[in-house]
Amino acid sequence: MQAMEILEALVGFPSVVGTPNAGIVAWIRDYLQNHGIDVTILPGPEGDRSNLFATIGPRDVPGYILSGHMDVVPAAESGWTSDPFRLRAEAGRLYGRGATDMKGFLAACLAAAPGLAQAPLRRPIHFAFSYDEEAGCRGVPHMIARLPELCKTPLGAVIGEPSGMRAIRAHKGKAAARLTVNGRSGHSSRPDQGLNAIHAIAGVLAQTVTEADRLARGPFEHVFEPPYSSLQIGTLRGGQAVNIIPDSCEAEFEARAISGVDPVGLLAPVRAAAEALTEHGFKVEWQELSAYPALSLDADAPLATLFADLTGCAPLAAVSYGTEAGLFQRAGIDAIICGPGDIGRAHKPDEFICADELFACQAVIEALGARCSA
Repeated sequence: MQAMEILEALVGFPSVVGTPNAGIVAWIRDYLQNHGIDVTILPGPEGDRSNLFATIGPRDVPGYILSGHMDVVPAAESGWTSDPFRLRAEAGRLYGRGATDMKGFLAACLAAAPGLAQAPLRRPIHFAFSYDEEAGCRGVPHMIARLPELCKTPLGAVIGEPSGMRAIRAHKGKAAARLTVNGRSGHSSRPDQGLNAIHAIAGVLAQTVTEADRLARGPFEHVFEPPYSSLQIGTLRGGQAVNIIPDSCEAEFEARAISGVDPVGLLAPVRAAAEALTEHGFKVEWQELSAYPALSLDADAPLATLFADLTGCAPLAAVSYGTEAGLFQRAGIDAIICGPGDIGRAHKPDEFICADELFACQAVIEALGARCSA
C-alpha cells in the first residue's frame, strides 16, 4: 500500500484521545504481520487502550525507534468543510483529523515497512506507536518501561511530530494539574454560615501569578521562546448564582519548564497554597493531569549528526511544543524530533498534510534503513 492509502485507513479510525483504540491497533498489527513483521501489543492499565511495538531486523543489537502516537484530538470544532474522519484529497493536500498530528508519520513508517522487511538490516528499526499522547503523554511511559524485554537499548528514538522534516533537538517539559476546593453553600445574605470556595481559591490564584512573575525573571535558556519556565492558570470554574455561596471551585494549572527544571516542581508552591486551605475547613483535591520532562540533545550527539545527514539540513535548536521525546531521553535513549507536516496545521479544522511531505518522510525512513543495512 502507498502512504496515501495507509493514511486514508488510519484517519478513518476516530481514535480520539481518552477513548478505546482497539480498531486502529488491530489494523496496524494485521498490516505489519502480513509483511512478516514481529508485533507486540502492550495493553495499558486503562484496559481499553494499547501501545504497539514492532521490530524489523535483528532484536539482539541496538537500533532505532520510530515513535508516534495513534490518538488524535477531538474534531468537534466548527469550520470543517468535510468529514474529519474521512480523508479528503484536494490539490495535493490530504485533509483529515490527525493527518498532520500525527498519522501522516505513522503512514510513512508503515509505507516503508515492506521494503525494510526485505532489506538486510544489520541494526533493527522499531516502531513504537502509543496512545493518549494528546492527554499529556500518558500511554508511552508504559511502553518505555517494557523496552528492556522488547529490544536492546536503542541508539536513538525519532519522534515523528510535525517538524517539516527538519530535526529538532530540544523542547520544554510540561506538567498540568487540577485543583478542586470544596466549601459550604448557603444564602449569600449569611456569608458567616458558609465557606466560599471561590474566595478561598483566590489566594491560590494570586500565589500562581506571583510564581509566574518570578519565573519570568529567569533562569533563562535562550533557544526557547520565551526563554524561561512559565506557569499559568488555564481554567477556572465555580459558583451557581450570584446569591448563593459557592461551595465548590475548580482550577487547572500548567507549568512549562526549560531544560534541567522539573515541571512538577514548578507547581509545588501552588499545591502548597492549596493544601493550606484545609486549615480553614475546606476540602482540597489536587490531581496531576500530565507530566513529561524537557528534551535537550547536544548538537554534536550522534543522533543529531545522523539526522542532519539524512535530512540535508542542520537540526533546529528548539521548539515550543512538547512531545514524548523527553521521556525516551529520561530512560537513557537519545531522542530527536523529525516528522512530516507543520505543527501550525494541527488541532484546527481542515487539518491537512501534503502528499509530497508524506513521500519525503518515507524517503528519510528508507534512507535510515539503508544506513542500518550498511
